[in-house]
Amino acid sequence: MEEKILQTKKNGMAVLLLTLVGYVAAIAAFVLAVFQMELENYILGVPLLIVSIVYVVAGIFVLCGLRVLKPQEALVLTLFGDYIGTLKGQGFYWVNPFCTAVNPAAGTRLSQSGDVNNGENTQFKAGGSGSTQTAELTSKKISLKMMTLNNSRQKINDCLGNPVEIGIAVIWRVTDTAKAVFHVDNYKEYLSLQCDSALRNVVRVYPYDVSPNVDTTGDGVADEGSLRGSSEVVAKRIQNEIQKNVTEAGIEIIEARITYLAYAPEIAAVMLQRQQASAIIDARKMIVDGAVGMVEMALERLNENKVVELDDERKAAMVSNLLVVLCGNRDAQPIVNSGSLY
Repeated sequence: MEEKILQTKKNGMAVLLLTLVGYVAAIAAFVLAVFQMELENYILGVPLLIVSIVYVVAGIFVLCGLRVLKPQEALVLTLFGDYIGTLKGQGFYWVNPFCTAVNPAAGTRLSQSGDVNNGENTQFKAGGSGSTQTAELTSKKISLKMMTLNNSRQKINDCLGNPVEIGIAVIWRVTDTAKAVFHVDNYKEYLSLQCDSALRNVVRVYPYDVSPNVDTTGDGVADEGSLRGSSEVVAKRIQNEIQKNVTEAGIEIIEARITYLAYAPEIAAVMLQRQQASAIIDARKMIVDGAVGMVEMALERLNENKVVELDDERKAAMVSNLLVVLCGNRDAQPIVNSGSLY
């Protein structure tokens, strides 16, 4: 179904003023009719009375056709079940009083910016014997603004089977009101469900950290993609996945961002120890590489300057002592030899 924009003029104020003027005239006609009937002039009094009463009743239907739209709002209108068009643009309008505004997601409240209570929604709660009755007056207007959907955190297994917790924020807006209303039952719930589904599909392709022999792009070549190191790429992929699923609902995904990422609590401590061990190994490797270079430099300088002649056994002892001093966790306690070298 294609969206049809109604080119209705902003004549709501004119209709309102004319209706009010008509009410004044109807009241005057009613008073005159009563006065004529008291004078027993029924020929003039009865018609005036009927006309005034009919106009009062008809005026109520006329006033029901008044619609006020604020910036970035739309109203989907149907007439006896047929879609007649969408009213867009701020202003004061008058439409057919028998038209009905449709918005199946009007009462849906998600964790998003566009679902705060803006004063247009009123709830009445009455307590009974073990039951609660709720009456909600909700606006049928559809917001065309950009809104942010913060879905709840999900526990998903990455491509290595490790459970991770991840949350996303999706910035979206309605671009086709007809599709949003008629193609899906509730476009807000539909969007939330598609966000959950797309998030699971994408996260299952990536490891939490860079791992060998993992193909995240699907080209058959191992790469260094990961949830932690390729957050921009993962977010863009999630956005494209969601957009592919919600196009038929008339929704545009502006942006998707990862707002929370961590290992699941049951393995977080173990993974932290693993990361610490990896960091310690890398640090030790760097220390050993530096120590070996310093020992080589020291031996070369001693040989070049001919400070002392060392045989292989003394060189091995010197290398051992230097490595112990340079690679140890604590400061070395030197032992001074006051005797001869040999």
